[in-house]
Amino acid sequence: MFILLPFDSLVVNLLGISITVLFTLLLVFIIVPAIFGVSFGIRKVYMKTLLKIFQWATLRIERGAKEKNHPLYKPYVNGIIAKEPTSLEEEIKEIRRSGSGKALDTPEFELSDIFYFCRKGIETIMDDEVTKRFSAEELESWNLLSRTNYNFQYISLRLTVLWGLGVLIRYCFLLPLRIALAFTGISLLVTGTTVVGYLPNGRCKDFLSKHVHLMCYRICVRALTAIITYHDRENRPRNGGICVANHTSPIDVIILASDGYYAMVGQIHGGLMGVIQRAMVKACPHVWFERSEVKDRHLVARRLTEHVQDKSKLPILIFPEGTCINNTSVMMFKKGSFEIGATVYPVAIKYDPQFGDAFWNSSKYGMVTYLLRMMTSWAIVCSVWYLPPMTRQPEEDAVQFANRVKSAIARQGGLVDLLWDGGLKREKVKDAFKEEQQKLYSKMIVGSHEDRSRS
Repeated sequence: MFILLPFDSLVVNLLGISITVLFTLLLVFIIVPAIFGVSFGIRKVYMKTLLKIFQWATLRIERGAKEKNHPLYKPYVNGIIAKEPTSLEEEIKEIRRSGSGKALDTPEFELSDIFYFCRKGIETIMDDEVTKRFSAEELESWNLLSRTNYNFQYISLRLTVLWGLGVLIRYCFLLPLRIALAFTGISLLVTGTTVVGYLPNGRCKDFLSKHVHLMCYRICVRALTAIITYHDRENRPRNGGICVANHTSPIDVIILASDGYYAMVGQIHGGLMGVIQRAMVKACPHVWFERSEVKDRHLVARRLTEHVQDKSKLPILIFPEGTCINNTSVMMFKKGSFEIGATVYPVAIKYDPQFGDAFWNSSKYGMVTYLLRMMTSWAIVCSVWYLPPMTRQPEEDAVQFANRVKSAIARQGGLVDLLWDGGLKREKVKDAFKEEQQKLYSKMIVGSHEDRSRS
């Protein structure tokens, strides 16, 4: 027993030295740069190295696929049915022209009209614009994160070894490092905001609160190995306004808050999230709602209006889609934040799924599973564009203003602009959409009756 003591002591000393070296590296290369908002460029070098590895793997896959006469890529397109932008009336007239001997302007119901609605229904089932926005975006090259993708079956021993090495790096090195950084960032956020919250209101408190928030969010960004490119920073949101952005992931908040100082809006939670919320609101005027209050649209609008009317208060950060979309499109914006008459600062966020998919499919993964997937990816790479501020025009209603802002974000981010409500992720299509098609068809028939009576 006594013979083992020197060995045990050596192990303890080596473990202590390793931990000391690790925390020193974290302090020097991550925490201190996060405090001052600087970067040594290590993450960009890491990203360029990954790109070279991905390119080599892709070339090797292409060569191996040709040697074995395997299809290289699974056919994938955004839309599998070619659709021409024609109206209901034009399409029904075309069906009548090809299959009916009656006049095209006949007012009676034609049995052949049924084929139009049948075809539209089948097209919608086969090529659903909504459902495919809630699944992971398809990749055209292998990023060494999966061996189950149809496109990337076994090619060679070297590729398999490379994938296995990647698993070791991501789970045995990156994951523990990222967990340590996330724990550090969250702990500092709770501690720092709690301490700042005891200070009297004034410039000193505002200054410390801002820099505590920025420092902690930047540490959390590094916990995800997030590589972010910000464009047009002169358009960043200002006090008394509302910042609206497309929504892909819960980390959208961290991505934006690591470059700006915002008042958050959200529902009060319990557990760890509740602890964080209670600490944050002590140092900064965030807007938290009880579960019962969130359903009261007028109360929410009043609270937001009171906040933006005070030009000394921080800009509010809102994601009007209300749910996460897979970063290929922007879906309908809820009109509530566009009714209060504040200046809106649009922001477009576009992620690069080649390094790791940031999309949170909340109906498939819980928060813990999602965060584990994020922290075991290679990196989170994205671009953020700050668009010029927009205000509601006199002739616009809230819905038109929301659609104009949404279109600007989609155009800048290279996303598809959709009119569908993201709530369809969990709900059925509203009867109003069905009734709209019925009214269009009815109007066509009634209109023909009117034309006939005039003649």
